[in-house]
Amino acid sequence: MSFEWLTDWLPFTFYYLMVLLLFLANLTAWVSILFLVPGNWIMVFLSALFYLFMPGRDEHGVSLTVLVIALALAGLGEVVEALGSSAGAAKKGASRRAMILALLGTFIASVIGATVATPLLPPLGTIFGAIFGGALGAFAGAYLGEVWKGNQEVNRMHISTAAFVGRLLGVVGKLVIGVVILVMITIDSLF
Repeated sequence: MSFEWLTDWLPFTFYYLMVLLLFLANLTAWVSILFLVPGNWIMVFLSALFYLFMPGRDEHGVSLTVLVIALALAGLGEVVEALGSSAGAAKKGASRRAMILALLGTFIASVIGATVATPLLPPLGTIFGAIFGGALGAFAGAYLGEVWKGNQEVNRMHISTAAFVGRLLGVVGKLVIGVVILVMITIDSLF
């Protein structure tokens, strides 16, 4: 009885099992963006490890070109998030304290929002809860920062609203860029 088919089948199966694991790890990293974790950078790092340690099957595998593009996109995602989160509030005259508290509020409220919304609407509740919770946290943090600073000459509601909208736009932009990275790496590893 010959087992040649088994020796041909095992490397093929192992490679695609690793592709599946890379996809699941990258998907988890993408979701982590909602909680202020640098998920796009984690995807690039995991894909670089795949590139280094997982030899491509025939012409399959993550290419260096795709890794460089993913690296550039991860950097762009950080710029989009940073500009979205603080530029609007700063443009409205927010103090440094308000911007720092907006960031802290974003983190805390993202976790609370995801925790509260997950049981209400499983899988999507986590995402929407984290996005809107983070935006509300940015609003509250910016408002509290201006109150704490004692700024009477600035409109706290305008600053807080700008922090809210900026956080929404920033995280959505970063998530969209993350989806591009995820799809690009998955397709490159498969084909």
